[in-house]
Amino acid sequence: PPCASAKPNKPLLRMAVDKNKRIKRRVRNAYIVSTVSIALVLFLLGAVGYLIMGALNATERLKENVTVYVMLRDDITAEQSAALKGRIEKHEGVREVKYTSKDEAAAEFQAYLGDDFVGFLQENPLPDMYEVKVASTSAEKEALSALERQLLSWEGVDEVVYQRSVIDQITSNINKFNLILLLFGATLLVISLILLGNTIRLAIFSKRYLINTMKLVGATKWFIMKPFLGSSITQGILAGLGASLLFGLSVYGLNEAVPELLTIAEAGKVAIILGAMIAGGIVISGLFTILALNKFINMKSNKIYLY
Repeated sequence: PPCASAKPNKPLLRMAVDKNKRIKRRVRNAYIVSTVSIALVLFLLGAVGYLIMGALNATERLKENVTVYVMLRDDITAEQSAALKGRIEKHEGVREVKYTSKDEAAAEFQAYLGDDFVGFLQENPLPDMYEVKVASTSAEKEALSALERQLLSWEGVDEVVYQRSVIDQITSNINKFNLILLLFGATLLVISLILLGNTIRLAIFSKRYLINTMKLVGATKWFIMKPFLGSSITQGILAGLGASLLFGLSVYGLNEAVPELLTIAEAGKVAIILGAMIAGGIVISGLFTILALNKFINMKSNKIYLY
């Protein structure tokens, strides 16, 4: 008869320990790979968001530099000119109004040409004018045409001048660039989510036997999901922090090389991107973990070995 104090089978025990270590190592490796994958995807999405914000901000700056020159009639009085300036400043599409007299305009023109054209012509042909800086929302072709018609209808205005062809070209190029950038960002987002979904599903797949065992002993769905969700939230935070650190170092390096980049995107918006990375890591990791867990929790025990 077997002795109660018989020694355990050491080879079998060693094999069981080795198998347990291999399982733990695979689980740990899957966790690390999925965390790094999430961090890299968040970094790429943050970089695209940075480019989109920079492009939109540069577009706003470009539109705000559009200038409309309001030429005044020679017979306009000082009171009429002041009243006209007040009306222009009150217009909702106007951001700034600057008065330039005909003498100031002639001096600037002479400095640009390097020639005294006033002395040659024996008169100054340039009129008094207002340089009108429009708001970015009014820098479109239709808005500028409407502003031009309104200005021409006011007393004392002789002519309204702005670079129509340049504005049309700028608007067309900006719209095309923004559309391409948005399509690129949307495509990258879809591809990234698909890859992340597969990565997290594989990480949950490595624990499918543990999930099945918990089901067999009567664990509820929430009881099974709770530790996985806690781990996924931690994973999302770590991935978001890693992506934020990598993104911050990249922006700092670019800013050292090209200081205008940080000005274009603005430091406040960069901070928003960093916060969105951490929040996105939590949401993405938690959402795909729930989807993967539902699949394995609802799977029948006899099929989990065939998966």
